[in-house]
Amino acid sequence: MPELPEVETTVRGIAPHLIGRRVLELIVRQPRLRWPIPAALRRALPGQKIENVERRAKYILAHTAAGSAVMHLGMSGSLRILRADATPGPHDHVDWRLSSGRILRFTDPRRFGCLLWQKPGTTHPLLSELGPEPLGADFDGDHLWRTSRGRSAPVKTFLMDQHVVVGVGNIYAAEALFAAGIHPNRAAGSVARTRYARLADEVRRILAYAITRGGTTLRDFINPDGAPGYFEQELFVYGRAGEACKVCGTPVRSVMLGQRSTFYCAKCQR
Repeated sequence: MPELPEVETTVRGIAPHLIGRRVLELIVRQPRLRWPIPAALRRALPGQKIENVERRAKYILAHTAAGSAVMHLGMSGSLRILRADATPGPHDHVDWRLSSGRILRFTDPRRFGCLLWQKPGTTHPLLSELGPEPLGADFDGDHLWRTSRGRSAPVKTFLMDQHVVVGVGNIYAAEALFAAGIHPNRAAGSVARTRYARLADEVRRILAYAITRGGTTLRDFINPDGAPGYFEQELFVYGRAGEACKVCGTPVRSVMLGQRSTFYCAKCQR
């Protein structure tokens, strides 16, 4: 699914077209995505001016005086800024008609995404217990070390826990653990503080770099301008099972952890 860099890329792509614009009309062709689109959103959003657009974890929030639209791209969703007369396709479920004469289109072939509503002064339940942002000041090696004490779960599973840190999905967890030299199956509670310091640094470095490169090209994801991301060509282990490690030449291995394919180098990662 689109991971944090893809979502951040989307936010940066759509925000200039939304902030300061008014939502004139909400056109809902499919009222149920992962969950039904709330009646409160359908009533409150039309007529509102969008004051800000931001990312929280993998959610996109469009803030207005009446409340905030909370969006998630799910497995295959995307948001596009298009001409108002753009013909909708079978998976184009929602359009926001904007005062600029353009539309924001929510496309989601698998309908695992969502469009929800957050009242002013509240935090939606999906956002209320999320961990710190990996690119924020609250995330560092000490946070990982403290949170991991006593945990026997694999460190990769721990790193992908949204209560620990948000937005570190399968691809970037695998890449960060490789860069930090940590075996993904090592018990989270057994990883030393110094190693967590390096892991946190690598998470921040890799995510920040992926954002500058437009995210990771996935089968179902392209950027708001229609161009694919470019980071995929630079992956060290993810999706490279059986291929030679780019550092030592050892064949990259793949195992299942937490129902996810996990890629690692048995020589570089301990």
